[in-house]
Amino acid sequence: MKQPRFYREWVKSDLVGFTTRDCQTDIFVSAEKDLKNESRELVRRYRNDIISYIKTKPEFEKSLTPLPADDKAPDIIRAMLKASTLAGVGPMAAVAGAIAEFVGKGLLQFTGQVILENGGDIFIKTNTERKIGIYAGNSPLSGRIAIKVNPEVTPVGICTSSGTVGHSLSFGNADAVCVMAKEASLADACATACCNKVKTEREIEEALDFAKSVEGIIGAMVIYKDKVGSIGNIELMRGA
Repeated sequence: MKQPRFYREWVKSDLVGFTTRDCQTDIFVSAEKDLKNESRELVRRYRNDIISYIKTKPEFEKSLTPLPADDKAPDIIRAMLKASTLAGVGPMAAVAGAIAEFVGKGLLQFTGQVILENGGDIFIKTNTERKIGIYAGNSPLSGRIAIKVNPEVTPVGICTSSGTVGHSLSFGNADAVCVMAKEASLADACATACCNKVKTEREIEEALDFAKSVEGIIGAMVIYKDKVGSIGNIELMRGA
């Protein structure tokens, strides 16, 4: 069942916004012009890469632990395998971030700026300062905290995992874990790994320490009920 993505109504941007859908994939794109056709083709291309790979290696879809690297696999598969190994989770933990990243990079040949949101996982390339709001379910901090994105750090991935919001598999109870990395696939996998660690507020520091230890992570933030913690080069600001 599709999850309502009402948080997209919060988006205020000078860019052209549109939605691209293909089967389970539902991406909101902001770009300098309407690129519906181009984004649809890219989504289908990378979804087909993943579906075809799963047909030959079903364990790629089901494994909750990292799988060996595969130099013969498509680029998006290799990115997911690498991200899952660094974060210590299954490769599909990186799928939403990977699709956002690869589609976003593909669109950069048509636009100088692009923001892709795929179920809370974001790939962004911007020429101006942006604010990314954080939806954290029933937490009193939901919508009240945002991440400031400076253009010089982009392109960058900002991915969110939650143990209380959405249908994605999680073994934790955090309302939101946001991770920033150059690769959105890595940010997605690491957000999942960190979220799995947070059962109570006592594990916030443990999750952040883990994120800090993962090579390639720029910064991370955890929201658990009315508590928030962050590490690294991630700048928090007041939300909408």
